[in-house]
Amino acid sequence: DGNIVFQVGEGALGAAAQAPFDLILVICQLATREALLEQLADNGEMLLLEQTEGVWASLKLVRRDDEGHPATRDAGVIPYDRDVGDTLFDFEVINRAQLDAARLQAAKSEQPLLSVLQQAIGKEDVGLYRNIAKRMGLGFDTADSIFAQMDKALFRKFSRAFLDHYRLVPIALRNNRLLVATDDPEATTTAISAVMPNGGVDRVLVTPTDYRRLWSAINLIDKSVKQPVPEARDVEEEVDLDSHIDDGEHNISPYLVAMYESILFDAISERASDIHLERYHQRVRVRLRIDGELSDLEHYTLTPAEMLGVINVIKTRAELNIAEKRLPQGGRARLRVGSVTYDLRVQTQPSLYGEHVVIRLLPQSGRAMGIDELGLSPRIASHYRRMLDNPSGLVLIVGPTGSGKSTTLSAGLQALADDGRRKVITVEDPVEYAIDNIQQTRVRANIGFNFADAMRSFVRQDPDVILVGEIRDAETALESARASQTGHLVLSTLHCNDAVDAVQRLYDLGLHPNSIAGELSAVLAQRLAKRICPHCREQAEPEPEILKELFPDEVPANFRAYRGKGCDKCNMRGTHGRVAVVEFLRVNADFRDHISRQPPLGELRWRALDTGLVTMRDSAVDLVVQGVIPLSELPRILPAERMAPEKRGEMGAL
Repeated sequence: DGNIVFQVGEGALGAAAQAPFDLILVICQLATREALLEQLADNGEMLLLEQTEGVWASLKLVRRDDEGHPATRDAGVIPYDRDVGDTLFDFEVINRAQLDAARLQAAKSEQPLLSVLQQAIGKEDVGLYRNIAKRMGLGFDTADSIFAQMDKALFRKFSRAFLDHYRLVPIALRNNRLLVATDDPEATTTAISAVMPNGGVDRVLVTPTDYRRLWSAINLIDKSVKQPVPEARDVEEEVDLDSHIDDGEHNISPYLVAMYESILFDAISERASDIHLERYHQRVRVRLRIDGELSDLEHYTLTPAEMLGVINVIKTRAELNIAEKRLPQGGRARLRVGSVTYDLRVQTQPSLYGEHVVIRLLPQSGRAMGIDELGLSPRIASHYRRMLDNPSGLVLIVGPTGSGKSTTLSAGLQALADDGRRKVITVEDPVEYAIDNIQQTRVRANIGFNFADAMRSFVRQDPDVILVGEIRDAETALESARASQTGHLVLSTLHCNDAVDAVQRLYDLGLHPNSIAGELSAVLAQRLAKRICPHCREQAEPEPEILKELFPDEVPANFRAYRGKGCDKCNMRGTHGRVAVVEFLRVNADFRDHISRQPPLGELRWRALDTGLVTMRDSAVDLVVQGVIPLSELPRILPAERMAPEKRGEMGAL
C-alpha cells in the first residue's frame, strides 16, 4: 500500500535523502555505522544484530545521549541455531511430521540427524547438499576435487576410531588452519581442535557417497603402505601370482578388499550401470559405463597382480569358484550404500591375458521407475497404459541388449502393482527389479526349471497378468501364446531390431501365423539415447551432415536442436541419464489380417506404416525438437535406411 519503500544501495551509507529515522535495524555486518548514526532522529534508536561465536546472536541497542553521542547497551541474545532439519524444512524437502520423527529416531539411535533424514528424502541430490552447506555457512566440495588436494600423511596423525566417531576426514593444512570433510553439517570440530591445536578448523560438506569414497581412498593409502603388492610378472607366471592374496584358505588381503570397494563407490557416485575390469598384457583398465558410454577411471593404476587379487575378492563376494579360471562364471552379490541396496550381477570371462570381469549395478528399492519417468511421449505412454488394462493378449517390449527393455517392462509392472486389482506373477532370469506387491520367480536352469515350466505352472495360480522375462525359444513362445489364449495378459521381451521384426521373430520361433495374429496386442521397440542435462541445455546449430540425412528434401522451418554445454551437475559431460526412443505398433484388425498371411518382412513393414506405426525416427525427431536429446544421438540409434522419412515401397503398393 505504499507504506514500505525498498532501496538498493550500500548499507553503510544509509539513505540520507529520507533521514532522519526513528528506528534503524541492522541485521548484517557493516564496515562502519557512522553514517547511519548521523541519520538517527533525536530520540531515534538503532538495533544491531551481531553474530558471536557459537549459536547465539547478540542484540545491541544504540541511542544518542543528550550531547548527541551514541550510547550502546545489550538488549539480549537471540538463538541462531537452526539445524539441518530446519534447513531441509525451509527448503520444503520434508514436512514437520517427518522432521519430528527423524529427531526422535536420531536421538534413540545416536545417528546424525541428516543420516536419518536421508532415508525420508530417498535421494542423494548434490544440489541439495550444496544448498545445505550454503545455508549453514559451510563450504561444499566433491571427492574428485578433494583427492587432488588431500595430504596423504595428515590422517595418520589421528585415530581412525576418533575420525569415524566424529565423522571427519582431514584433508590438508591451509594457512595453519585444518581443512576437514564431513557428510554431517552438524559435526563438531571441538575435539579435533584439541587433538591438533592450530589456527582453527574449516569444514567442507560432501555427500554420503563421496564421504565413503574418501574413506575408501584412505584405506587404500593406509593399507598399501602396510602391505605392498609384489611386482607383476609375465603372463606365463600367472599361476604364482595368487600367493600374496590367497593363503589356501581364501583369506583375501584387506588392501585388495578396500580397492574393490573403492571402485564400487566410484561407480555408484558416477551413476554407472556397469563396471568393466580388463587386462591387456601388462596393462589393466578399469572402465565404467555411464549413460551408455564407457569411460576410464584414470586414478586406478592396477598392476596385473593387483587385478588378480581384486578378481578373487569379486569372486568371493559373488560366491564363485576362485580356482576356476578357464570357464566363464556368473554370480551375484549385494551392496548397501546409505538407504539404497544394490544388486551386483557378476560375470567373469577368460581371455588371452587372464580373466575379465563385468559387474552390473542394479538399485533395489522395492519400487521400479514409473511410466511417467520413462520419458515416453504422452501418446505412447497412454497407449502403453491402455495395453496394460487389456484382459488378455501378448504385449512385447523388444530391442537389442542394453536398450532398457527390462526398465520399461518393470515400469508397467509398477503401474499394475500400484493399481492392486489384479494378481501379477513373473518369471525372470534374473530378477532385475524387486517390486513390492508383485509375485516374482527366478528361473533355475540347474534344477530344470525354465521359462516354459514356469508358464505351465503359473496358469494354475489364478493370475491376471503373467510376465515372462524373455521369449528365447519355441517352447516359451508357445506357452506364452497359450496363456494369452486362456484369458491372461502376457508381457515379455524379445531380442530384435524393431517392432515389425518382432512379428518375423515369432514366425521363426514356430508360432502359427493365425496364433500370432490372434494373440499379439502391441509391440514396443526401443533404443536408449543420452538425455541432455537440463541444467546446462542451450540451443545449438544442427550438424549439416545429420540434417541432410534426416531431411533429404527440405528441413522443416520450425526444426531446432539443443546440446548440453557442460556443468558441475553433469560432470561437464553435457548429458545426464538416458531416455527411451520408442517405436510403437498397435495390432488392429487390418494388421491382423496381414500377419495371418505371413507376407515378406518388407511388405509387413509398409502395412504397419499404413495402420499407424509410430516409427523410432519420428519419436527421435520429437525428442530432439523438445530439447530432450542431442541431434548427434540419431545416427547412433537409427540405422542409415531409417534416418530419412520412410516411403511406401513397391511391396506396399500391391
